Amino acid sequence: MLKFTDYDIVFREIPDEVTLAINLSNCPHRCPGCHSRQLQQDIGAELSGDVLLSLINRYKDDITCVCFMGGDASPDDVCRLAAVVKRDCGLKTGWYSGNSHLYDDKCKAVFDFIKLGDYRQALGGLDKPTTNQRLYLIEAETLHDITYRFLRRAI
Repeated sequence: MLKFTDYDIVFREIPDEVTLAINLSNCPHRCPGCHSRQLQQDIGAELSGDVLLSLINRYKDDITCVCFMGGDASPDDVCRLAAVVKRDCGLKTGWYSGNSHLYDDKCKAVFDFIKLGDYRQALGGLDKPTTNQRLYLIEAETLHDITYRFLRRAI
């Protein structure tokens, strides 16, 4: 069962999208230096399909994408909910996973974006050129690395 602790409308996690980012708890990765350590706990309310659709309906005129922030303890549930978003809402979907590889190739059909890689403090996040993490755009079930979109350009 997926549980979420909170959510927000964000502009940086998925380039060119206004995203409803839903923070999922019970993260199994326990990355040293994690900026969301509270998500390592099994806390929050259940994120059912009905709850998800209620959140989306509240913000449907303002968002273009729904991104699941975590959920690696229940990847089948994350993929199932992403399919609901695609089928019932017509929004783009994203998943910030801490796994180093794609959980299942079937996920390519329900996500437009997926971030892969655990957080390594010494390497930094997506906005650092040294990061081990990657954000992929998925087109025709092919992964295209778009991590470069997070790097600030020198003026």
